Amino acid sequence: MRLPSTEIAGRKKSSESNDIFEKCRRFTRPGDLQAAGLYMYFEVFGEREGCEAGEARLGKRKVLMFGSNDYLDLITHPKVKEAAAQAIRKYGSGCSGSRLLNGTLDLHIKLESELAAFAHKESAVIFGTGFQANYATLSALTEKGDVMVCDHNLHASLVEGALRSPARTLRFRHNDLDHLERCLENCSPEEKILLVSEGVFSMEGDVADLRGILKLAKPFGARVYVDEAHGIGVLGATGAGAAEHLGVLDEIDIVMGTFSKSLASVGGFIAGDRSVVDYLKHTARPFVFSASLPAASVAAVAAALQIMKKEPERRNHLIRIANLLRQELSDRGFRVLPGETAIVPVVIEEEMDLCRLCKALLEDGIYINPVLRPAAAQNLLRISCTAAHTEKHVDRLITTLLKHTRALGIEA
Repeated sequence: MRLPSTEIAGRKKSSESNDIFEKCRRFTRPGDLQAAGLYMYFEVFGEREGCEAGEARLGKRKVLMFGSNDYLDLITHPKVKEAAAQAIRKYGSGCSGSRLLNGTLDLHIKLESELAAFAHKESAVIFGTGFQANYATLSALTEKGDVMVCDHNLHASLVEGALRSPARTLRFRHNDLDHLERCLENCSPEEKILLVSEGVFSMEGDVADLRGILKLAKPFGARVYVDEAHGIGVLGATGAGAAEHLGVLDEIDIVMGTFSKSLASVGGFIAGDRSVVDYLKHTARPFVFSASLPAASVAAVAAALQIMKKEPERRNHLIRIANLLRQELSDRGFRVLPGETAIVPVVIEEEMDLCRLCKALLEDGIYINPVLRPAAAQNLLRISCTAAHTEKHVDRLITTLLKHTRALGIEA
């Protein structure tokens, strides 16, 4: 049915205010930062050839990289690169189909079997990204009448999965077991409960109290889901993450991990009971309706996983360097959030101070990620340590940080 001409005229008259793009024009934050010379996003990095350990190429110069999640320094490892190259030669550049139909390779099946064993679970399934793994699983596993009880500081992928689900969502204060217990008590006996946490929280770098979480979950019959994106390769006797580090890996119901951190590629996985994984393979829409991960990415993960298992000294060195940096920063009065992982977050109260500091560091040849609210509860200089870093790198970072915080009048 056509609208009356008067109504059409009214809509035309107010078309500017009703334009769906109006919010885009009002979004001036990037432009404001660019105008101030403080925009730090979408920096263009180049080839790694000629870079030394811990360095990356930004434009024509090399910078000391303290912003990468390549925790075990495997992205440029010869065995990882060769595995990817061989896979392209053997299988081509893509699969041109979903896993459900024509997109499953023997490489996928083999890696899924290895990941299941690595996570001490019956089965595993690979997703195109870590974000997709979290989003797809939470939205597929829960339905109306269920409840998800989530840590307040969850990664955006988990939050989006919870929002997509028709289940009720309760959020407990970050790592606050007393509040978690009250949330669980607020669940009715008829509600099926999925308790969701990260193992290592991606922005703050702290470790979840998984022992306490499991102890509280059991009396309520809650299943426990742990995102180990930033724990894999960093914590645990074999690098399986925070749950292994705390001795509770076998008790976790679902383990999620990514390939874009310690495993030097792209993608993600879910590991759990075979029935759960089979259910996800047929009902998780982002999995069913997405093309499968290319052979090169899968082969790179498989190679990185083997190196990680055979070379625990990478993980040991990484933790030693991160602990050294954390201590050195604290000794010099910086407000460092406590932790034991590769992530060393320094609180910088004012957003513009953080942007100015990151820009000054970059001009001095050191790249660090600025994390602005609401991506984290506080504005953070999020320093990422890797196995490539040395004590000399730590000394250089400390010296440069002190120089610029003093010059900019930023309180440590």
